[in-house]
Amino acid sequence: MLKSKQIALIMMVLMTWVSLPAQNAPTTFENPILPGYHPDPSICRVGDDYYLVNSTFVWFPGLPIYHSKDLVNWELIGHAIDRPDQMDFDGLPDMLGLFAPTIRYHEGTFYIINTCVGCGMNFYLTAKNPAGPWSDPNWLPEADGIDPSIMWDDDGTCYYTGVVGAENPEWKDQGVIYNQVLDLQQKKLVGERHNATYGHANNASYSEGPHLYKINGKYLLMISEGGTGVYHALTVHHSDSVFGPYTTDYINPVLSHRQFGLDYPVHAIGHGDLVQTQNGDWWCVMLGKRRINRLTTLARETFLAKVEFDDQTPVFNPGEGKVLMTQTRPDLPWTPFEKKPAKDEFNGDKLDLKWCTIRTPKKPFYQVNQGALHLNLQQEVMDSLVHSATVVQRIEHHNFEASTKMSFKTSKNNEQAGLTIYRTNENHFNLLKDKNSLVLIKAFKGEQTEIARVPYKNKDVYFHVEGHGLDIQFSYGESLDALKPIGDKQNLIVIADLQGNAMFNGPGIGMYATSNGKDSKNQAVFDWFYYDEK
Repeated sequence: MLKSKQIALIMMVLMTWVSLPAQNAPTTFENPILPGYHPDPSICRVGDDYYLVNSTFVWFPGLPIYHSKDLVNWELIGHAIDRPDQMDFDGLPDMLGLFAPTIRYHEGTFYIINTCVGCGMNFYLTAKNPAGPWSDPNWLPEADGIDPSIMWDDDGTCYYTGVVGAENPEWKDQGVIYNQVLDLQQKKLVGERHNATYGHANNASYSEGPHLYKINGKYLLMISEGGTGVYHALTVHHSDSVFGPYTTDYINPVLSHRQFGLDYPVHAIGHGDLVQTQNGDWWCVMLGKRRINRLTTLARETFLAKVEFDDQTPVFNPGEGKVLMTQTRPDLPWTPFEKKPAKDEFNGDKLDLKWCTIRTPKKPFYQVNQGALHLNLQQEVMDSLVHSATVVQRIEHHNFEASTKMSFKTSKNNEQAGLTIYRTNENHFNLLKDKNSLVLIKAFKGEQTEIARVPYKNKDVYFHVEGHGLDIQFSYGESLDALKPIGDKQNLIVIADLQGNAMFNGPGIGMYATSNGKDSKNQAVFDWFYYDEK
């Protein structure tokens, strides 16, 4: 039997081992918590677990589901739209598709309510496991407008909150937030619709992104105003009744960066969702944009801010009143997850969850086997509004590098494959191999330009790209140790907001293959793909 001193020593070692994660846990966190293309965040808590969803427009799979224990470390666990028969994005411009979702949990079931602009409008999905599978869409044809949200009152009634344009607008871009009962048994809106607010002022534009909460027995309606650009803001409105009348808060907007000017590094703060921790603290996730020389290349990202209530008024980062790039982290157990390696070796039999395509695939267009991605050449081209053989992941850093090894051979002039940086069908870069050469192509505002072309006949080629701020340099070679630049440095204004791009979606980097309108049985084989911060 163990002696008392031995037992004490073992207990001391165990206690030391258990305490190590807490001792190593940082006291602060960095914003954004989800960098790169992660707009319109919505969040819910179930016990000690937090789940977050973002809008994705025409990317497929769509509506990524993230999980966290501490509100800082987030792991992608699935997508709500991951079956081609759930949603068809073909024919839609990149700025349409899946707009701002809301995720909620009620009595054992997860709900996501959302709008697919251009493909059916408002719907909701359900799941028992947030990682999926999620249901087919339950369409709500009677629900006008965009940006739906739901909440359950104390008596179990489910309320739908939506956005429509004002019927007889008194000012430009006037919107109205409305509430109505959502009968989940009948799967439709029922009863009378009640207008809640037009916004906090008599010139509030683009009132949208509503979320309704019941806090301390009163209803709090938080919305976004000013559009998802420099004038974006969060405002709150209060009522003793779910259907109103709602009174605008005296300190509105409760959060905005519009007052900091065009040179402030973070702007467009808005579209937030509140969550209360198991400890009783309040936090808010919201979108924002980081600037380089007044340009935004990474699109809308997900940020986190502390909230304290002054009576019914949410105060964001008290004493600061803005989103902070570094701040004290939530009082929750530090729970990092195992990070995926920067180099994807394409092991297994399917792509990692981080990979997406553009628009809905109508047929299988790739295979993952023997440690490589085999990408079928499709007739469809990236410049069209239909699905092409494109596979991308999010660009998450202002300074980054990416590379891949591709094996591809063709005797046909129409067949091409290689590396892509994609923002829209009209704004992208492609570094492609064809029959006898490598070619760098820029598409900007719908106009294609051949930047450079070099002779190249080897089957295998290494592609490399480095981004530094707004500069980007493409390279190629027979090995990573023998890279040569192709073309001069290019400008990432091509993928920046408002440069022929909508402000909604975001950029991706990855692989592309096409037979340019002709049948093909050829494939491009990618041994691996590397992406990381530089």
